[in-house]
Amino acid sequence: MWQTIKIIDFSYGHRLLNYEGPCSQPHGHNGRIEIVCESNILNESGMIMDFSKIKSIIKKFVDDNWDHKMLLKREDPLLNYFLEKGEKVFVMDENPTAEILARYLFYFAKKQNLPIVEIRFHETLSSIACYRED
Repeated sequence: MWQTIKIIDFSYGHRLLNYEGPCSQPHGHNGRIEIVCESNILNESGMIMDFSKIKSIIKKFVDDNWDHKMLLKREDPLLNYFLEKGEKVFVMDENPTAEILARYLFYFAKKQNLPIVEIRFHETLSSIACYRED
């Protein structure tokens, strides 16, 4: 079995509802995503998939939706404030935690037919959430 990991870095803001810590305030992170792909066969070029193809799919999504944007839950009372100020916002049905973002990206990658087995979402250098199917 072979595995490849493509890493993408980006910056984003968020805040969490129903949470009693510092993340209940709007703030930002320099995030990192590890896209883990796996296969028991290699293509005619001797790879699972070209790293540039993985990057083009995932980075486009991240750049268009998350990079330098505020990620907020739909019910967030600050949503309209950010929109009225012309800020770029990505609206979610759930709290934009590292765990939820990892799962969100996992299923996006799956819909793009990437041989994805895991997403590792680094909220900080020392805090990582992983999502994979069992």
